[in-house]
Amino acid sequence: MRDKSFRTLLPGMLAASILAVGPTVQEAGASFFDTHFQRIATFANYKNNGSENLDRETVSEIVAATKDGVTLVYTDSPGQQIGFVNIRNPRRPMAAGVVALDGEPTSVDVLGNRFALVAVNTSESYTAPSGKLVVVDISTRAIVGTIDLGGQPDSIKISPDGKYAAIAIENERDEDVTIDGVEGGLPQLPAGYLTIIDIRGTDPGNWTRRDVPLTGLACNGSDDPEPEFVDINANNEAVVSLQENNHIAIVNLATGKVTKDFSAGSVTLQGVDATEDKVISQTETLSDIAREPDAVAWVGQGRGPFLLATANEGDLFGGSRGFSLFNRQGKVAFDSGTSLEKLAVQHGHYPESRSENKGTEPEAIEYGRYRQDDYLFVGSERGSFVAVYTMIGAKPIFKQLLPAPLAPEGLLAIPSRNLLIATGESDDPSYGVRSTIMIYQLQKGAAEYPQIKSAKVDGQPIPWSALSGMVGDDSKANRVLAVWDSAFSQSGILTMNTATRPALITQSTMIKGGSGNYDPEGIAIAPDETLWIASEGNKSDSRPNRLVQVDRSGNVVQEVGLPAEILACRQATQNTATLGSGFEGVSILPGDDGRYKLLVAQQRGWDYTTSDCEDLDDDAGGLNVNNEPNNTRIWIYDPSNKSWEHIAWELADLPANASWMGLSEITRTPDGAYLVIERDNLTGDFAASKKLVRFEMAAANDDLISASDKKFFDLLPEMKASHGWISDKIEGVAVTKDNHVFAVTDNDGVEDWSGETQFLDLGDYESAKQKKKKK
Repeated sequence: MRDKSFRTLLPGMLAASILAVGPTVQEAGASFFDTHFQRIATFANYKNNGSENLDRETVSEIVAATKDGVTLVYTDSPGQQIGFVNIRNPRRPMAAGVVALDGEPTSVDVLGNRFALVAVNTSESYTAPSGKLVVVDISTRAIVGTIDLGGQPDSIKISPDGKYAAIAIENERDEDVTIDGVEGGLPQLPAGYLTIIDIRGTDPGNWTRRDVPLTGLACNGSDDPEPEFVDINANNEAVVSLQENNHIAIVNLATGKVTKDFSAGSVTLQGVDATEDKVISQTETLSDIAREPDAVAWVGQGRGPFLLATANEGDLFGGSRGFSLFNRQGKVAFDSGTSLEKLAVQHGHYPESRSENKGTEPEAIEYGRYRQDDYLFVGSERGSFVAVYTMIGAKPIFKQLLPAPLAPEGLLAIPSRNLLIATGESDDPSYGVRSTIMIYQLQKGAAEYPQIKSAKVDGQPIPWSALSGMVGDDSKANRVLAVWDSAFSQSGILTMNTATRPALITQSTMIKGGSGNYDPEGIAIAPDETLWIASEGNKSDSRPNRLVQVDRSGNVVQEVGLPAEILACRQATQNTATLGSGFEGVSILPGDDGRYKLLVAQQRGWDYTTSDCEDLDDDAGGLNVNNEPNNTRIWIYDPSNKSWEHIAWELADLPANASWMGLSEITRTPDGAYLVIERDNLTGDFAASKKLVRFEMAAANDDLISASDKKFFDLLPEMKASHGWISDKIEGVAVTKDNHVFAVTDNDGVEDWSGETQFLDLGDYESAKQKKKKK
């Protein structure tokens, strides 16, 4: 644990807690002396375009590296350019410029340290495809050669000896055209093929092109092969995936002949989620699903023997949601079946909104030998993760799961530097989740990710994602209860064991009865052992802000809504811009004889537009530049007499470029104070204010928690320690019975977010506090 503390939070109170030693129990099979890939840096691609182009979409799809491993080159399709990143110090990647191209780059590879070979699509239409190979001098950034390719290229790969470049000329189909009753079906001419570039010397003007026809091979669309991806082994054999044809071909680059081809076959998947209904339920069966591989990779060193690895993304006929290994005769040596889907669920990365399509959608695959160990890497486009496997013969053994950029498209192993690179093809300008390149390094020590995952029950992982509110369970040490939000249609309560590393979700209890339509954002445990859940409403109140009381079995006891006069003011308000940010956390205010009240954190202030409601809204502190109130509130609800009160909360100043500041959690501390998360809505490089705030109820005698009443701990250093693109949504905090403080981010149910969840161990609360008192 880093030598860091809560000293900035509160002199004499919640001090120096990070100094305390956290849980030490390691996950089974993990050892400090083992090696794992750790993310060491993230490069945001917008940095290559200059600050004046912040609003421009820019991505990194396919990535390659110079032979010395110092310079990365990536394709940026929307920008019609390639970008360069200096990773001489891989922990501090530096923008190294771009080269504009007249067309859409689809793939890139690097010849030695000198040339970047870029496949560029210049097609006017699906029926008139065209493309070119552009050769860029890396040192001067000058275009030094162009070769017409005769069609629309996709993947490119240079042979290990530098003699050949193989380019898959896809001539992709129009997915809106119906052929024989199949939308996007085959054939759609002109046919694709494989292009071989004979590299002779250092003058691209001397390089020549040969084309290898791939027609007549596949059972599906034989007249219209659609080669997708290519890789080359040390024997100068190219393996080519014909994705929509569900076929694989091996080509001898010296002779230009197809030496072997075979169907990728199909799989039957038992125990998957095939229905998009906002419920993760891995109980369905998909029968005889064509693998339809996208990326392919040779697995093996030297001159063999080699296996062929395929990322079975699927496309025309579905998706088999996994990866496979074939021998060169086409026999399946290994198939992952449903295991990749289950890993995604266990780690909170399952994209439920893609259940009816291709699930986790494995798209990238890469092989590398690091020292004496063989590794296989599988990238999930929709789950935004990289699954890492060690190869024992022909069998991949799962080692770890890495958080990846949003929609990872490219993977690159650089064993000479113990590095792995992942690129993301999704971008949300200008202050959203930006496209990034993530850098991982093989190091000694236990894996740093995940920080939380779920246990298995009867062989099935407990589904979870979109964690929002948390509370420490004071009936047992190292136990936390949590809820997930409306990313899922079924609301539930998760039980976590925080004594393990990573923390382990051990139980899921569904909420039963009540009106439903909940958006759980906070949870508290009452003195009578019932649970109170804060459910956030929406702008129209079609989903109202509610407090929901449930028993320990998840049965709804009662629901409580806002006061009638507040609801009337909300309905009378015409500008509803800020009325959708409601209940975000709930905690207990103990009283006498087992009586208690509830404190409810409201995320943002409400500004009513009718004069009769002026005394009931939150604009007493004025409005910010976005015309939102500078105040929000902590509601106080008394269950004994069903009455509502509130205290005003002065929000921190609005950071530059932020849309709003708001509250995301409230929880009670061992010394009777309260911790609140106060944050902006910015992500990654732009995040400016993520604070854990401590206050005491005594400070609310004037019905206002002002800036002077609050003590702050900056969560940004803790969040940035993961070296990733951090979430805007630090949403839950809990203090366990053994006085440990944990915070969690909401991954939005893997919808427009990478699925990465940070479960931050912020250290011991009480012992650090006592240590500070002794000084």
